[in-house]
Amino acid sequence: MNREYLIQQIQEKKSFLCVGLDTDIEKIPAHLKTPADAVFEFNKQIIDATKDLCVAYKINTAFYEAQGIKGWEAMEKTVNYIPDTHFKIADAKRGDIGNTSAQYAKAFFETIAFDAITVAPYMGSDSVKPFLNYKDKWTIVLGLTSNEGSIDFEQQKIGDNFLYEEVIRKSSSWGTKENLMFVVGATKATDLSSIRKIIPHHFLLIPGVGAQGGSLADVCKYGLNDDCGLLINASRAIIYAGKNENFAEEARAVAQEYQTEMKEYI
Repeated sequence: MNREYLIQQIQEKKSFLCVGLDTDIEKIPAHLKTPADAVFEFNKQIIDATKDLCVAYKINTAFYEAQGIKGWEAMEKTVNYIPDTHFKIADAKRGDIGNTSAQYAKAFFETIAFDAITVAPYMGSDSVKPFLNYKDKWTIVLGLTSNEGSIDFEQQKIGDNFLYEEVIRKSSSWGTKENLMFVVGATKATDLSSIRKIIPHHFLLIPGVGAQGGSLADVCKYGLNDDCGLLINASRAIIYAGKNENFAEEARAVAQEYQTEMKEYI
């Protein structure tokens, strides 16, 4: 998916919501745990209930990899079921020496047809550039994350700047606003001001709104640009909104709340 089409979808839907399909087999409603395809069936109903309210879906691959071959099959079926109008993100946090990253890129851009993948930039440019070789595919670099451990490295000072600022500045030169995004946690909303000075035009994937306590209003205040430039991910707050047979309807209701608020900012 190219940048122009993604922006078009945001404008048409008045939404920059990304629904996270971080589907934990232990947390899905009891009535779905019996079928062999329980994870896919859960995802299918969530997608059907929310697809007109969001522009993207993010699959945290760990929840699928943990299930072995059945999990990989559920992930591939889920990606194939998501409409082509929607941006499909593999939240896989890959990144290794060049020939290994090339195989990761093939796995998530060719074997399974994702539009984007999250990557860890710690090993430098040659670990990221293989992902950037694909036309109309996106590499989403970890920038500033919400977890407590981000203080160990990301928020350490390197001279006058934080390490995460140097990572974003350096890695932004490896691609363009057409194929590079960055992850910034919603609980770090005020830091978006400095980040936007470094990358004013790039899209940002923002997890942490909802269950992790991030504020949509604050993220929009500091992070929006002329093209919107944001994908706000909500996972648990939406997909686990309900625990019974009407879980999809309850998920839709929460997604609707996000989309309604987003209209105010576009």
